[in-house]
Amino acid sequence: MNVRRAGGTRTTEEDPATMATVDVIDSHIAYAEAGAGPLPVVFLHGNPTSSHLWRNVTPHVSGRTRTLAPDLIGMGASGKPDIDYAFADQVRYLDAWFDAMGLDEVVLVGHDWGGVLALDRAARHPARVRGVVLLETMLKPLASAELPDRARSRFEAFRTPGVGERLVLEENIFIETAFTGAVLNPLGAADVQPYRDPYPTPRSRRPLLAWPRMMPIDGAPADVVARVTAYDAWLAASAEVPKLLLTFDSSPTLLIGEELIAWSREHIAALEIEHCGPAGHHAPEDQPDAIGAAIARWLDAQGLTAH
Repeated sequence: MNVRRAGGTRTTEEDPATMATVDVIDSHIAYAEAGAGPLPVVFLHGNPTSSHLWRNVTPHVSGRTRTLAPDLIGMGASGKPDIDYAFADQVRYLDAWFDAMGLDEVVLVGHDWGGVLALDRAARHPARVRGVVLLETMLKPLASAELPDRARSRFEAFRTPGVGERLVLEENIFIETAFTGAVLNPLGAADVQPYRDPYPTPRSRRPLLAWPRMMPIDGAPADVVARVTAYDAWLAASAEVPKLLLTFDSSPTLLIGEELIAWSREHIAALEIEHCGPAGHHAPEDQPDAIGAAIARWLDAQGLTAH
């Protein structure tokens, strides 16, 4: 395994994680690592974030076991190969990272598209997943009628040729609005800058546009809908794998509201639900301590930590 320290290394009293990179396929994946223990907990981010999202969450867990938070390919400090950044591409590079890191049995924590990637991996490699924690992610295929009017029009714009390119590639709308409009407490410049730094040009922002065009809405795109349908079957049948759903309130940007919580109780085996207070969609920015503490308690209760 070819591991090297990344330029964005961070080691502070509050966040002892260090950044490193490992070669995968034709590029590299950057990741934050802290703690030690036999059962790693892997934190997966979504769009338009990076491992930076978890900076105030993982310290609650790294005192108990090993934590790892990769930057998805094309995002954060990871490489930006010349690919389409389709879902299958993200899966291929993430699988290569798991293999390069020698990770066998793990607990997966997923937010936004990180939750989709976590559940997809769990369904494909059930023997390698000991637990799953989910927050603000897609638990099942969506219908456009289920989306709030504002969200529906936003995704329609992203999917419209020319319009999506202008909004995401030229105007950088995800980075410029995510940390003011999809959080309850807008981030300061110092915390936004690590999210902004990886995307200085329109070309560098291609992954940010690929994600909304992959949203499994009204049966399309078919490949992503098929993967979500497959992991729904796994969620219902995998009573041997404990699962934790973290929920929030007070924000119109939340993906998981009362209807999806009720659906989860009925369709997800071995599920526990913990409410973590008010937050926007990027909940780890609003409620990092509540999220970290909830994950730590659940890991201890399930016997998934070293202590």
